[in-house]
Amino acid sequence: MKSLRNYSIPFTGLALGKHHFEFDVKDDFFDEFDYSLVKKADLKCEVEIEKQETMLILDFHITGTIDAACDKCLSQYPQALDVHEQQIAKFSDEEIDEDDEIIAIGKNEHEIMLAGLIYEYINVAVPFIQVCNDEGNTPYCDNEMLDKLNNLAANNEQDENPDPRWDALKKIK
Repeated sequence: MKSLRNYSIPFTGLALGKHHFEFDVKDDFFDEFDYSLVKKADLKCEVEIEKQETMLILDFHITGTIDAACDKCLSQYPQALDVHEQQIAKFSDEEIDEDDEIIAIGKNEHEIMLAGLIYEYINVAVPFIQVCNDEGNTPYCDNEMLDKLNNLAANNEQDENPDPRWDALKKIK
């Protein structure tokens, strides 16, 4: 967890207005989280903080690639990510129960930890079904596996014998 300290921003010394911060999100970031969907990544996280008297408005823009396993041919390929998210942090000692877009920052706190938010945004952006954009035409594709899958699919269609009971239903019109 010590390396996640790099993903915090001390906001007490910031003047009112907008401020920009950049973070590199690499493999060591995801090593800090158990059971992470992402293991290897090369991402850049840009955070724009708008400091107001009663709150912080954080705009996240995360771009880059993560290593993903293709659900079709099972080979590793770089999956591009482009994430835009916004988080509002309100200065309050009370727990805020409005929705997920507002978090509370105690009046005695002097920095905001962004590692959890960055981790969450990246994992939510990972596609549920992971396949490369140009199947079979990238250097990452396992063409041997794709050929076997296509052969098996073609054999299933040819070997399928229609059930004679359906013929009787086809005659009904």
